[in-house]
Amino acid sequence: MTDIATNQAEKTALINMNTHREAQLKYWAGYSLTEIAKMLNIPVSTIASWKKREKWDEAPLFERVSGNIESRYMLLLQKDVKTGYDFKELDFLMRQMKDAARIQKYNNGGNEADLNPKIQNRNRGERKPAEKNPISPEQEELLINGFMQGMFQYQRNWYQAGEKHRIRNILKSRQIGATYYFAHEAFIDALKTGRNQIFLSASKKQALMFRSYITQYARKTADVELKGETILLPNGAELIFLGTNSATAQSYHGNLYFDEIFWVAKFDEMRKVASAMASQKQYRQTYFSTPTTIAHSAYDFWSGKAFNRDRPESERVEIDISHANLRAGKLCADRQWRQIVNIYDAELGGCNLFNIDDLKFENSTAEFEQLFMCQFADDNSSVFKYDELQHCQVDSYDEWKDFKPFYQRPFGNREVWIGYDPAFTGDRAALAIIAPPRVEGGDYRVLHTETFHGLDFEKQADKIRHYTQSYNVTKITIDRTGMGDGVYQNVKKFFPRAVGITYNVDLKNEMVLKTLNLIQKKRLKFDGKEIATSFMTIKKQTTRSGRQMTYVSDRSAEASHGDIAWAIMSCLVNEPYGNAQASKRTIIPFNN
Repeated sequence: MTDIATNQAEKTALINMNTHREAQLKYWAGYSLTEIAKMLNIPVSTIASWKKREKWDEAPLFERVSGNIESRYMLLLQKDVKTGYDFKELDFLMRQMKDAARIQKYNNGGNEADLNPKIQNRNRGERKPAEKNPISPEQEELLINGFMQGMFQYQRNWYQAGEKHRIRNILKSRQIGATYYFAHEAFIDALKTGRNQIFLSASKKQALMFRSYITQYARKTADVELKGETILLPNGAELIFLGTNSATAQSYHGNLYFDEIFWVAKFDEMRKVASAMASQKQYRQTYFSTPTTIAHSAYDFWSGKAFNRDRPESERVEIDISHANLRAGKLCADRQWRQIVNIYDAELGGCNLFNIDDLKFENSTAEFEQLFMCQFADDNSSVFKYDELQHCQVDSYDEWKDFKPFYQRPFGNREVWIGYDPAFTGDRAALAIIAPPRVEGGDYRVLHTETFHGLDFEKQADKIRHYTQSYNVTKITIDRTGMGDGVYQNVKKFFPRAVGITYNVDLKNEMVLKTLNLIQKKRLKFDGKEIATSFMTIKKQTTRSGRQMTYVSDRSAEASHGDIAWAIMSCLVNEPYGNAQASKRTIIPFNN
């Protein structure tokens, strides 16, 4: 036989085999012999012979189904150009064939584990849990070596003080990197010593800033992903992040980092719990904050008065807390290492992140002195007292479960109001979002505040428009005094119900007195120290004529403050005194 004849015979045999298989599958699919004969152009007698000889009718159901799955899979596989649907069907058929293989293995004398692979794991011994937050020796070396890179001189001084002294107490300017530095210091100490690190702040949200700095540093420096709200390191050290309302704070032990102590309510009580967590001699305590007022309970701790309390005269100490004495850092007679770092000290220490002239221009003299020069404010002349404001502060992270600030709709379809204090020449604009109470006598909650600088009327209006798209805003109140009318007219275009108010002596008196009434009754709640600072700038003074009393904050072209407070009060101006009817309705907006 020639090669051509041999190839032709093999081809004919292959065709016959494929035709034979196709006839079998079509029969199992329900076609009659006559229908199959017409479809494949084969005599009925030939198909009948195959059916009888191979006992097609006696084939088990499993063989019939798996045969059709296999055939369909092979047909799709041979297509040169496959659609997205084809790939989905191929994936589905492959999974069906795997299941069929398990069934066949079970039918051939297998066990239940062939049908369910998870069963074989039930009787295994206890498995070793996966290591949490693994860090290799090479990664740990990178983290430790990178710790001091980019740190300023005053931060290096803090490190040296921590190596020598058990208690550090630092009065600092705003935004000089204290939280950032101490987050890194604690993380590296945990890696090197295995000691727990406890971060305590005025709110849980602020405490989690430490966590954010740590995880960012680990990821950027050594490609380490740290997980868990409490971070457990391979050596057993825990990084614990707490707000001051944590009922379980006293159950921890470790190095203590207590942030913004001058903004914590009932500091004396909280410090007893906090310092107890670092009672063991191996642990150290670190306290740092920008100042508030000398009336705050943390001031006695800072000044040494708390140390002298209840001690006999012979054991009392004198501590010089002047900037001149503490500028370089000093171990004081009560065994606390203290330092004052104002913004000029930070600049001399290498911090080049500020333009001090801009800060002076953007803040009132009193605000600049308090926030950047470490001067304590005197709230005796303020209408709103810090002690009363402090009782209105809450930890929104823990207490406001219905508010999700990082969601697309942070407050769902719940009603909110917007108050806006527009920008004038040289000062800031401020926006406040307030949730009115749902029950009579309930709380007004300040969900969000924001300030803007250097925006024209249209851009200020666009800022308001942005929040109407993410909140269910039912009321907008804008100060339209002077140039504020331009913002008001732009907002009216997309929110016709916006209300414009024009400041006068009677209106300002009403706004302040209504808000003061809510604060004294602890019915205005907020999270954030800047809100308290803003209210403290509002003072009482006589009008130019001397005939009336009014309320003002520094709103000159050279300085701007109180803007957040006025934005908040704008929301409350139309609310009646006393037991006002609460807002019990939920308005669901429909987009056209």
